[in-house]
Amino acid sequence: MKKLLFIYNLHAGNGSLRGRLSPILDVLTRQWDVTVHPTRGVGDATETARARGGEFERIVCAGGDGTLHEVITGLMGLPREQRPTVGYIPAGTTNDFAKNLSLPGKLESLAEVVAQGRPRPVDVGQFNDQDFLYVAAFGVFTDLAYTTPQQAKHLLGHLAYVLGVVTRLGAFIPYPMTVIHDGKVLTGEFCLGFVSNTTSIAGIKCSPNQHIDLDDGLFEVMLVRQPKNIFQLQTIVKALTNVEDDKDGLVTCFRASQVRIVSDQDLAWTLDGEYGGDHRVVDIHNFHRAVHIVYGK
Repeated sequence: MKKLLFIYNLHAGNGSLRGRLSPILDVLTRQWDVTVHPTRGVGDATETARARGGEFERIVCAGGDGTLHEVITGLMGLPREQRPTVGYIPAGTTNDFAKNLSLPGKLESLAEVVAQGRPRPVDVGQFNDQDFLYVAAFGVFTDLAYTTPQQAKHLLGHLAYVLGVVTRLGAFIPYPMTVIHDGKVLTGEFCLGFVSNTTSIAGIKCSPNQHIDLDDGLFEVMLVRQPKNIFQLQTIVKALTNVEDDKDGLVTCFRASQVRIVSDQDLAWTLDGEYGGDHRVVDIHNFHRAVHIVYGK
């Protein structure tokens, strides 16, 4: 039988994996020789994937997007030919990236998919010297994933993030910056920005009215200018949620394989929902088809 490494995080989301591992393992062990590894803290999934990934044909991770991020980061430390395929059982609070994979909702069906599903290539981003799977972001609201207390996430789920957004409505800060891509230079003051490889982030459409491929070698880049009044804020919200077009030119979208962003001040970044450090200059590069992830359909 082929070998599979099952990495799981019992602390992800609201602890929904507790008491539910047995049916997952029952499905996996029918077709794979399974080695089980519970995560033991931040960074453990990365170290495990990097140290042992080359021993297995597939790694299945069960947890939130942060757990998946760690596994992908670990695999990027291996030569491309040694990277196993990846299966994902989402058990976090928001599970943004899982929405790209057409995964079923029932646990047993999820286990069947990660055991038998067809792997497809997915691009991976490099942010300076760090890796990310689906989004590098700065600005208002983007730190909520790692600053919202874990207890609040367990009790309130996605509502914990919504409440965090509501309390920040007056906290928009303009960041003067220069954005360089494809020989073009864009300057301005932006309060929010995404460099992403996903269809949506917490309900925000990453490329309104355009189809998104996860393996086209391109990022979807979105930059939001500082709203000057409540009416412009409403326009931005409607544009981000794909309700109507941005008639005021407050939201700039484009696609690029490489992006350099130079800020006038240290800027806090989020990578796949985790704190990515403070930076004035960031270089973001697309690694085309760097990993293979199992889809549901």
